[in-house]
Amino acid sequence: MTPLVRFRSVTKSYVTGTTSTPVVQEISFDIEAGQSTAIVGPSGSGKSTILSLMVGLDSVDQGDIWIGDVNITQLSESKLARFRAKHVGVVFQSYRLIPSLTAVENVRLPLSIQGRGHDKARADSLLRELNLDHRLHHYPSQLSGGEQQRVAIARAIIHHPKLIMADEPTGNLDTKSGALVMALLKQYAATSTIVMVTHDPQLAASFDRQITVADGCVA
Repeated sequence: MTPLVRFRSVTKSYVTGTTSTPVVQEISFDIEAGQSTAIVGPSGSGKSTILSLMVGLDSVDQGDIWIGDVNITQLSESKLARFRAKHVGVVFQSYRLIPSLTAVENVRLPLSIQGRGHDKARADSLLRELNLDHRLHHYPSQLSGGEQQRVAIARAIIHHPKLIMADEPTGNLDTKSGALVMALLKQYAATSTIVMVTHDPQLAASFDRQITVADGCVA
C-alpha cells in the first residue's frame, strides 16, 4: 500500500538579504494512511516548517512531497489551493481565522469552497461539541485565544479531510479544553490521518508514531 504522505529528499532554506539559513535538510519519511503522527523536537528544529511544506504553504528548494498519488510540489498555486480545500485540514498556531466572518461562518468556509455551504447544521453541531454554542455569531476579535483555537479546529475537520495537520493545537488551551480538542481529533483518527507538531511529550506518546526532528534533519 502506498503511504499517504511521502517526503523525498526535501530541503528548505530561508533567505534574509544575502544570508541563506537551512531549515530542513534532505529529509525523507513516510506516513501511512490512518496513522496518527507526532512531530517532535526542540524549538527551531524545523518542525513547523515541515508542516508548512506538507500542506503546500511553503515551497521546497529541492525534493518532492506526495500526498496520496499527487506530487504537491508540482501543482500550481490554484490547483494546490483546490487540493487543500478538498483533502486537507490545517490547524495553525496563529489560528488564521477570517476577521470579517463569525465563528460559525469561519467553520463553514471549507464547505462553501466545495459548494456544500448548505450544510450549516454540521458547523453548529461541531461548535457545540467544543462548548462554543454561545459564540456561534461572534467575530474572532470577540473570542479569547482558546476560543479562536477551537473554532480553527472545527474548521479544519468539518469537511472530513483525509489529512489533518495541526501545529501545537492545544498550546493556548487550558487542560479541560485541550482534552476536549484531543478527544475530538481522535474521533477522526479512524477516517483521517493526523499529523501534529507538539512540545508535549505526554501528548506525543499517545500517537501511533513520533518523528523526531533535530537541526532540520529527521533523527
